[in-house]
Amino acid sequence: MPVPRILVFAAGALAARATLTAVRRSPVNPSLERANFRGRTVTLAGGPALAAGASVAAASGALSGPAAAAALTAGLTAGAVGLYDDVVGNRPEQKAAKGFAGHLRALRQGRVTSGLVKIAGVGGAGLAASALLTLDRPRRSRWRTVADVALGAGVIAGTANLVNLLDLRPGRAIKASALIAAPLLPMAAAGGLAAGATGAAAGLLPDDLDEQIMLGDSGANALGALLGVAIAAKAGPVGRAVIFAGLAGLTAASERVSFTAVIQRTPGLRELDELGRRQS
Repeated sequence: MPVPRILVFAAGALAARATLTAVRRSPVNPSLERANFRGRTVTLAGGPALAAGASVAAASGALSGPAAAAALTAGLTAGAVGLYDDVVGNRPEQKAAKGFAGHLRALRQGRVTSGLVKIAGVGGAGLAASALLTLDRPRRSRWRTVADVALGAGVIAGTANLVNLLDLRPGRAIKASALIAAPLLPMAAAGGLAAGATGAAAGLLPDDLDEQIMLGDSGANALGALLGVAIAAKAGPVGRAVIFAGLAGLTAASERVSFTAVIQRTPGLRELDELGRRQS
């Protein structure tokens, strides 16, 4: 019998809050302190707290063992490689590489950046999670299965990247994730997964808006990857292809267009983005 989604949501919030408290009290917390966009010192402890809380809660809301394993694989791996990028990527020699193109240029120069490690880790986790989800689907031909797994991996990794691209202002990534999750919550295959992820994010939203924490690559990638698992669990091959195409287009656009500038110029988006945020 599936766990009621309200309980999954609440479990996610409680798990994220408890993990945040544990990380902030641990000896590693000083190494996670960063200056945010305003220059205020905040902690990246929100990232691993969200990754852990959301992954466990999403798995508890899954309807099957393979879906639960997919959530744990995608969420925890994306959180781990994101945390690696948050820590190692802060080093001066790593900061020069920006965006996907920047990481590829560094690779051509013989340098493996922390960002490239994150990209490979999120992509590999998406592939493994997508393969696990096929265990819940009717048997298909080999090539259709391969295509389905590849598209699912693209959706999971692409959603992780999109949420991460939006994590440039307090609360923005969590608000965007809530909008992504809203149509998934009533769906049988996706609802429990989405409820766990959004519950954990909601538990950390007040601290994020108050500029006490940042999600960083760890939290944003994990949250996006889990929502990607929920989408892939529901969508068929055509739906996955359409969603992947949209995600690829947004990723390509982010190399040339500032999402922050677009949000600031757009009435409605600007007000939603600033809602609840600390003003000074």
